[in-house]
Amino acid sequence: MGRSYEQLSLEDRCEIARLSANGSSVRQIAAALDRAPSTVSRELKRNRGVQVGYKPSYAQQQARARRWKGSRLERDESLRAAVIERLASGWSPEQIAGRLKREQRRKVISYESIYRFIYAQLARTKALSASRQEQARLPRQEGRRLAKLH
Repeated sequence: MGRSYEQLSLEDRCEIARLSANGSSVRQIAAALDRAPSTVSRELKRNRGVQVGYKPSYAQQQARARRWKGSRLERDESLRAAVIERLASGWSPEQIAGRLKREQRRKVISYESIYRFIYAQLARTKALSASRQEQARLPRQEGRRLAKLH
């Protein structure tokens, strides 16, 4: 079993900056934080400025910006339009993924991602329609209860 991975916090990054400024080696910094030396080395390499050195707040901001932000179909308008157009024409997700791969000469999106997108859309519309149905039903049900009481 491997170790569980935990992303660096702002406090970790501040400690890296302090120890790095004091001249500590990557291995010494890693030992102080109980992290792998490769983690500290990667962090310093990714976020060290040429003139200003390592700044923890900048590193935290960059790490947040690199994090995953939803599916490619939610982010890429043209890809979403191409997929929806083909779905409307009756194509299967497997056919769409294969055709896009062939047209682009590289893998653009997997059929599993297209299925996830479809199911997410269905869940949204079902939740929306279910809440509308509940709102429409409430007055009638309350009316029936009142009629039974009298």
